[in-house]
Amino acid sequence: MSKEKDNKTRNLFLGLLLDAVGMASYFIPGIGAFSDIIWAPISAWIMTRMYKGKAGQTAGAITFLEELMPGLDILPTFTIMWFYTYVFKNAKQKKKIIDIDPD
Repeated sequence: MSKEKDNKTRNLFLGLLLDAVGMASYFIPGIGAFSDIIWAPISAWIMTRMYKGKAGQTAGAITFLEELMPGLDILPTFTIMWFYTYVFKNAKQKKKIIDIDPD
């Protein structure tokens, strides 16, 4: 459980940092579009390493497209994936366990 807790905290802070890097192109006039072309595949690769399985692959593809599409850099995809993984998905799994429990 401790390792999961460590990954949870690490992924939250890393995700916030990576979302900030992705949004930085808005604040640097002139090189924003060029930096997005470089950042899109890097961010997608990082996403697939942070979150394993189909969810990570799907999030990586979404992150790639989000970084390439003009105006969508504002979406915090790493933070959204963190909430999906550690809040919504865990709540759904806990509900299944409670529904199965005969007591």
